Amino acid sequence: MAHVRAALTRLVGSARHELLSFDDPAGAIGQGLPESFLRFAGACVRTAAARITTVRRIAPRHGLAHLREPWRCAGEARVTDAIPFKIVVADRSVAIVPLDLDLHYNGVLLIRDPVIVHAFVRVHQVWWESGDEVAEHTLPGALPDHLKPVLDAIMAGLTDDAAALKLKISGRTYSRRVGQLLAALGTTSRFRAGAEAARRGWI
Repeated sequence: MAHVRAALTRLVGSARHELLSFDDPAGAIGQGLPESFLRFAGACVRTAAARITTVRRIAPRHGLAHLREPWRCAGEARVTDAIPFKIVVADRSVAIVPLDLDLHYNGVLLIRDPVIVHAFVRVHQVWWESGDEVAEHTLPGALPDHLKPVLDAIMAGLTDDAAALKLKISGRTYSRRVGQLLAALGTTSRFRAGAEAARRGWI
């Protein structure tokens, strides 16, 4: 475990501008990992987030349901239905990957090959664009935070392209969130969505 701690510490400590990761904060539950290692891993990210300009973490949606506290620290976080593997990339120049792709505790591989690291960055970017922002403290029956701008865009009469541009997300992500909003409102009509949102007090 000492060599894994050292590798993670060096990688995170070397980052000056950006830290990207695929992470499953609940994935270690039931794996028999020492509590000290879990605290160490969380401290690494918090320390980096306090001094690095860009920190972007992606986690599987189902994993967050098992956590007792919101998965938040300085930086940005998004959730997707799953993640392809665990990884941390520092400044688009070096990456660290678990040997089994799941748990850093079981050993890691440090990668500096620019072609491979760039491929990891591109994979992260695609998953980031298709992910959803972490909706904390969303009460049952309330509109999730990441869908509020979508509802506002629909009520403003923006086209999908204009709305996606305004929200700085891809057209595909915007369309998917519109679908999520309509499903939450129990309709397939954008016109009826506005009326139902008003009835619920969402606008």
